[in-house]
Amino acid sequence: MNTLLVLVLALLALSGLVTVSIRDPVRQAIALGVFGLLEALMFFVVQAPDVALSQIVVSGVALPAMLFLAMAKIRSQREAEREEAEEE
Repeated sequence: MNTLLVLVLALLALSGLVTVSIRDPVRQAIALGVFGLLEALMFFVVQAPDVALSQIVVSGVALPAMLFLAMAKIRSQREAEREEAEEE
């Protein structure tokens, strides 16, 4: 089990570095979701399945969904502002 834990922690560290290094917000949100799923896997490996299930819901699904919705709202507001500026 120690080997599996070391492997998951290494993947978690690598995923964290990749998430931070990405500049595109959409790709960063996807990488953040993967990071959250790896965190859930780590909790499962250390025998905390209840925390792992919560982590899957929050960090793997809810957080990326909220980020995508916020980005869509910002884009629609920018497009509305551009159309308004063109009409003037």
